[in-house]
Amino acid sequence: MQSMPWLESAAISVLVPAGSQRDPSELPGLASFTAEMVQRGCGNLNSRQFVDELDRLGAARSASVTNSHTRFSAAVPSSRLEETLAIYRDLLRSPHLPEAQLEDSRMVAMQELLAMEDDLAQKLLRELRLRLYPDPYGRGTTGSPESVQAISHRDVASHVEDYYVPENSIISIAGKIEFEAVTSIIENLFGDWEGALQSDIYQTPPRDGHHHIQHESSQTQIGIVYPSVPYSHPDYFLARSAIGILSDGMSSRLFTEVREKRGLCYTVYAMCHTIKEEGCVLAYAGTTTDRAQETLDVMLAEIRRLGDGVFEDELKRLKARMKTGLIMQQESSSSRSISMASDWHLLGYVRTLEELSDILDKVNTESINQYLSDHPPQQFKVVTLGQHALDTSGVNGGGEA
Repeated sequence: MQSMPWLESAAISVLVPAGSQRDPSELPGLASFTAEMVQRGCGNLNSRQFVDELDRLGAARSASVTNSHTRFSAAVPSSRLEETLAIYRDLLRSPHLPEAQLEDSRMVAMQELLAMEDDLAQKLLRELRLRLYPDPYGRGTTGSPESVQAISHRDVASHVEDYYVPENSIISIAGKIEFEAVTSIIENLFGDWEGALQSDIYQTPPRDGHHHIQHESSQTQIGIVYPSVPYSHPDYFLARSAIGILSDGMSSRLFTEVREKRGLCYTVYAMCHTIKEEGCVLAYAGTTTDRAQETLDVMLAEIRRLGDGVFEDELKRLKARMKTGLIMQQESSSSRSISMASDWHLLGYVRTLEELSDILDKVNTESINQYLSDHPPQQFKVVTLGQHALDTSGVNGGGEA
């Protein structure tokens, strides 16, 4: 919990360990399908009443599935926090899962799947994660048409029974709250919640080599992934700062060199991505077919050049943007509740905004450049999507990744 007494709102984020990493290998997409079904009535509310009641409370709400968790979030006027938590208690502990609405949920899942297939950039990034992280930690959340069609009501009910449990679940609350009062509410609503995870996770190595996805289009999507440190690593913010200089904002190196100077593409960026034990850098560009090879070559050159170090003026611009992000987080109970839940999952504790600010203040060019010298960008894997595969023979100094 975090008290933000200057606000009039309170926000909750509830995470249950029902992410896509828990999907059966033969039923990818089950976690997302289940997240849709559990919102179709719970406790003494049917599907329509569930929606109406949250609307009555003024809840700005969302639900999402990641690889590690299913998350339900809501922001409400602080006076309505207890009523809102009671509804989410019922959603987690006594969802109706109406079998008569199974096909409606299947239709929603299929629409999400088709939307993902149309989003070529996301399709590419999903493949990149599969090439860096061991299975099941690289899995996406949408499954396949075949798996979505195969999901039964029993599969959904079993997923709730096995993974909508208190073990590894997180409840994060931020806003205009009083700790003792909220603690009492949580104890009353969740204190007798029982259950444990019903299966272990077994890892298999990630997919090897570069990869091309054939797609008839006048555009080519380019993705690059390479290992980095996870959020829990002491050097994470050095890595994050280096990638910020590479990609954050219109003055970043990738934007300036690839788009502004050479006009090679309409979109280009890089970002840090992390799971609990591992991290990576994902880079993306969307360009025309005839300029795709040059775009890949220039992107790789800029990423490699990062290993030579960064400059003071670049870091000053980046710190200003990152500090702005911290300030904005202080103004939103929703963003703070989500970030606290993420911290608890990835770190086992919550970093205060003051701690984050202090970490950023201590980042300097000397420490970033030492990090880059010790951890130069390397071990690249390339995924492309378009009409033609690109030449990746020299990506890692010759041969495949």
